[in-house]
Amino acid sequence: MKPPAPSAIETAAGLAAGTLDATSLLTESFARIDAAEPTLRAFTARLDLPTALAQIPALTGPLRGLPVALKDIFDTRDFPTRYGSALYPTEPARVDAAMVGVIRRAGGLLIGKSSTTEFAFLNPTATLNPNAPGRTPGGSSAGSAAAVAAGLVPFAIGTQTGGSVIRPASYCGVTGFKPSFGLLPTAGLKCFSWSLDTVGLFAASVPEAAWFAQALSGRALALDAAPPKPWVVGVPEAYPWAELSPSARQALEAGSQALKAAGADMRRITLPGWIKDVFDAQDIIQGYEVWRSLAWEVDHHSDALSDILRNYLLAARNITPAAYEAAQRTASEGRKACADWFEGFDVLMTPSAPDEAPAGYGSTGAAIFNRAWTLLGVPCVNVAGATGVNGFPMGLQIIGAPHADRACLQAAAFLERALNVA
Repeated sequence: MKPPAPSAIETAAGLAAGTLDATSLLTESFARIDAAEPTLRAFTARLDLPTALAQIPALTGPLRGLPVALKDIFDTRDFPTRYGSALYPTEPARVDAAMVGVIRRAGGLLIGKSSTTEFAFLNPTATLNPNAPGRTPGGSSAGSAAAVAAGLVPFAIGTQTGGSVIRPASYCGVTGFKPSFGLLPTAGLKCFSWSLDTVGLFAASVPEAAWFAQALSGRALALDAAPPKPWVVGVPEAYPWAELSPSARQALEAGSQALKAAGADMRRITLPGWIKDVFDAQDIIQGYEVWRSLAWEVDHHSDALSDILRNYLLAARNITPAAYEAAQRTASEGRKACADWFEGFDVLMTPSAPDEAPAGYGSTGAAIFNRAWTLLGVPCVNVAGATGVNGFPMGLQIIGAPHADRACLQAAAFLERALNVA
């Protein structure tokens, strides 16, 4: 039997120890990308191999030159920046986004830009789903999720305003980590909603995502081998935004059984009434802010926008300042209530998405299982390993208490191990 491929953490350790050759590894990575990209279309721009190899000696941080893909919603001087829109030319930006410096200071090799939907909204991009043929990879971080799922890069950067990290991670069957609001910098990304835009990460497993998050943020997020605590996991009985689909029920049952067998205390809970309030507030805040964020595009180039984005923007202009202020008050009250609510359990487990990835490429799916948590700013992790009724990936979302990113990642890793044993 062929041994499993080393994790990115093991690869970085081998590079640091000199037992692995960075040139050979990068050459092999580029060969995989060259073979997959004509069909997958996860990237919008890439370094050529000689340029990438030339950068390796200067990359000395914890990532040790490991390849990283960056969603094409961030400004970059070395790559074209188009935000998923034909409105913007294939030219580099004048200034790098803050995340570019974060990646490079951590020793990451930024090898290219991954595809995004138009301005990170709902109009699909050309990327395919490597783990669900004929089905959407989701959005808006489609290229980042697909590139990791296909094994082209160990790490990728995405963003989430509603559900744009957790949902594509669910559809593609990879780990997606939406940290607490503000853990990673948004300066230099094309703003959609300044109150909601959150930088997120993709990796092949939860420990790799945690290690990557620590390398980028400097926070103590990497997971150790300490014995797991007896996790108390809350599982909502119902949701105010949708009934559970058969695939969601199947995945939740698999996760619950695996966690219970691993020693977790599983508790059925009722979501508080204010959850629906913050869910509704997210839509108001997002709409009010994007009408202002994309003012130039809609005022001067409305015809160049997709119908779905243009219609959304024109509807959003009717959101009043009073409604926006009320929604922001609701958000603030919800964040205060959330801290107290989490005293009854360690983490929540919910579906990451309503269902398996929708068939076809006309939709990127819905963010209904993510929007409230994005507004609350709490950490969330998509854990891969479950499937829906058709056998395609169906992620489980672990949601942590406010600012409890490491505990959220620990619980997600516990679930990941439990699913692999089950």
